[in-house]
Amino acid sequence: MNNNKKASLILEDGSVFEGISFGSSSSVSGEVVFNTAMGGYPESLTDPSYSGQILTLTFPMIGNYGAPPWDMEDKLQRFFESEKIHIRALAVTDYTPGYSHWNAVKSLGEWLKENNIPGVYGLDTRQITKITRERGAMLGKLVVEGCETPKKFDDPALKNLVAEVSCKEVKTYGAGDLKIVLVDCGCKCNIIRCLVDRGATVIRTPWDYDFSTIDCHGVMISNGPGDPKMCTTTVSHIKKAITKDKPIFGICLGNQLLSLAAGATTYKLKYGHRSHNQPVIEAGTNRALITAQNHGYAVDTATLDNDWEPFFINLNDGTNEGIRHKSKPFRSVQFHPEATGGPTDAEYLFDEFVELCRK
Repeated sequence: MNNNKKASLILEDGSVFEGISFGSSSSVSGEVVFNTAMGGYPESLTDPSYSGQILTLTFPMIGNYGAPPWDMEDKLQRFFESEKIHIRALAVTDYTPGYSHWNAVKSLGEWLKENNIPGVYGLDTRQITKITRERGAMLGKLVVEGCETPKKFDDPALKNLVAEVSCKEVKTYGAGDLKIVLVDCGCKCNIIRCLVDRGATVIRTPWDYDFSTIDCHGVMISNGPGDPKMCTTTVSHIKKAITKDKPIFGICLGNQLLSLAAGATTYKLKYGHRSHNQPVIEAGTNRALITAQNHGYAVDTATLDNDWEPFFINLNDGTNEGIRHKSKPFRSVQFHPEATGGPTDAEYLFDEFVELCRK
């Protein structure tokens, strides 16, 4: 869906990139971030962790495999990671409206338009990436010709984005003998699939739900968007959970929330990690993994107390990629072991978590 209107991506440092609009004809503002993955945009666009962000893709040709059908399977989206597109806007170099894929039912532009999401193509997205790498993540506006321009740069970090994307009521998936509580802070569908496939009944709760009232074998804390320090209610519930002995596993934002509950601090990364090729190493071993990542904040490992230790470390920049308790079955990772998209090197961590829950 190409509407042939001019569009511009304006960064808060004054940089302007001009292109052509596709998708919805609307102007928006948000945080400009980049993803270096070569594929997987249906999963990325529906990842709640991108809420409030203008996503810039460095891979030059986007749209050639269209968009899959909006089908449900076992109460979950079959080909997506949530019930809707979460990005504010999409910026690419070369948009391909003529898609070709066995599972495609519409073009990327049509899909964006149906969800009222604007896109822009014809930009030098690698130059945008260079700017944000050197100067740090920044706010931006996508302005479409003939549409009202946002009056200010909207900073999504000032909002509790988790409250916006989390489920509003308790939901149950699967019928296994193992009961796992999933604290939904913006959870991806494949986290649920990975647990159900391993024999679990997954009880998905809102981000601020007191999950201590649920009888279960273990607790999973999901990924999600925004500043982890906004989730004070979730952190307080996790603090109660770590006084007990039931296994806990956190993913992405879940790593940050578990760390805050353990007394550590978090900070905003200069430009975040968003790709399918982030190398990490398990602390104290030679075991390295290639992982999918999508986060803008990190845990300050130096602030962990003596009961906790690093679990994984990023091999590119040395930042924290997970924590674990030295004596209790509590652990978390900053990357996405459920992948979709990306490599599945780390999926074994679900096996380990399920094994802990069965003990």
